[in-house]
Amino acid sequence: MTAALIFLGAAVGAPLRYLTDRVVQARHDSLFPWGTFAVNLAGCLILGALTGAGAAMPHSVLALAGTGFCGALTTYSTFSYETLRLAEQKAYFYAAMNVVVSAVAGVGTALLAHMCVAAMLG
Repeated sequence: MTAALIFLGAAVGAPLRYLTDRVVQARHDSLFPWGTFAVNLAGCLILGALTGAGAAMPHSVLALAGTGFCGALTTYSTFSYETLRLAEQKAYFYAAMNVVVSAVAGVGTALLAHMCVAAMLG
């Protein structure tokens, strides 16, 4: 049953990642990969909120939304590829900012969501 929930979540998360990336990136005339940044930040927010719920969150919801949906929505491989492409294009500032801003914003967003949900439920 858990595997089916993960599959279902991933079946929604992967196309949403692609569509969101295309929509966001089309609105920005920049080398910076805003689409990937947006989906990764959204995934950090959702996963932080889910883990902030702790024991109140059923295992099935964690499998569906956390592992399946967030796992397919977020993309470390695309983040890495886009950072490498920026460096190859000699856009070193954008490459460095992609790494720094993605890491700081992602961890910060997950922490904030975790703390807010834990405080609301605690």
